[in-house]
Amino acid sequence: MNKINGQIESTTVAFEDFAKYNEQVVTVKGYIHRIREMTGFSFIILRTHNQTIQCVYAPEFSSYRFDETITEETCVEVKGKVVCSKDAKGNDRYEIQIHDIKVLSRPKELLPIVVNKKQLDNIQLNTILDLRPISLRNPKQRAIFKIQEGIQRGFREFLSKNNFTEIHSPKINFAGAEGGTNVFKLDYFGKEVFLAQSPQLYKQAMVGVYERVFEIAPVFRAEHHDTSRHLNEYISMDFEMGFIDSFEDIMNMETGALKYIMNLLKTEYQNEVELLKIDIPEIDSIPSMKFMEAKELLMKKFKYQPTDMKDFDPQEEELLGKYAKKELNSDFIFITHYPSKKRPFYTMDDPNDPEYTLSFDLLFRGLEITSGGQRVNDYDTQVAKMVKCGMNPELFETYLMFHKYGAPPHGGLGLGLERLTMHLLGFKNVREATLFPRDINRVTP
Repeated sequence: MNKINGQIESTTVAFEDFAKYNEQVVTVKGYIHRIREMTGFSFIILRTHNQTIQCVYAPEFSSYRFDETITEETCVEVKGKVVCSKDAKGNDRYEIQIHDIKVLSRPKELLPIVVNKKQLDNIQLNTILDLRPISLRNPKQRAIFKIQEGIQRGFREFLSKNNFTEIHSPKINFAGAEGGTNVFKLDYFGKEVFLAQSPQLYKQAMVGVYERVFEIAPVFRAEHHDTSRHLNEYISMDFEMGFIDSFEDIMNMETGALKYIMNLLKTEYQNEVELLKIDIPEIDSIPSMKFMEAKELLMKKFKYQPTDMKDFDPQEEELLGKYAKKELNSDFIFITHYPSKKRPFYTMDDPNDPEYTLSFDLLFRGLEITSGGQRVNDYDTQVAKMVKCGMNPELFETYLMFHKYGAPPHGGLGLGLERLTMHLLGFKNVREATLFPRDINRVTP
């Protein structure tokens, strides 16, 4: 009888372990990435989940004879001896002298695009997205989403170290957290419900349980935008924290999280950073500016006449980003005290000027990536603000339960993962930084 003990032994040697396996025989599994035939021998480049490994086939190394039916994208198990040589710079370079190749599976047909070059040259973005399961095999394409993994990992690790509890809120909701009409409606057993615009109402409730909570999860916006910066489904990295002294506590927490994330990318994602030539920002502190001060700056310094005095358009954000970089030496800038009419019903008004709120956006290199602020925590104040916004408080009974039975001063934010990735990597379209984008025209693959 076979016994399953729950342990898995890997026979695949990781690239970083090659030095300690020098002159030893190892087994590595992966895809045939590229075959380069030379006179009397061949280079076979093996692609694993995070690297490419040079293997050398020559009849003198073993009795194995290369099967000419082995093509690129064949899944194989390579057995061979690790050998070390010097590259042009004098650094150690390890490769495998092939003793045997075991075929695990063969491609049925040739790939519709070439993935074994450094990048996907002269291929339109729509084609890359249509062929996503294949195009992601390209080393640069897959590196994008390793970086994205690092961003999420850094966010999670930093908040966990600062006593946050990770939660998972429902994505089928009785009402839209942000209000407005940009919600996806569902027929839920004869009832009308909505896909979550954000975890806002639930993460506030959980402040009363854990004090500090965070979530990394998809959110949905039924916005009819077909632009390079909008998606209808994206990943939001949210946190909410209680017993704050001011909304600046939230900004300080985000600053710490971003510093941690960028340091993690530099130290543990070096291969991807180098491959994608990422300019990792240095963060000491992040400057801030009030909303109306920013508007005045735009009009006086840049001679820009705003068309909307309640928000910023993309060109205004870009100008503010240039100002922050040139004048403040920062890739980031917080814009605070947005007008009350432009912020959701749960945002606390500034007690010194109720026309504005204790809220903020974070701009990164001229693009908004975060919205946050302090929330209303008093029951009567929250009910009054709902009524002022034309909402029926009776429909939010379970949400208001948090306020009715005691809510501490609290606040939080939502950070768009794809937008941060997009701008960090210098992309022009957020879809390039989205694994499987969902917009008004795309629901496949």
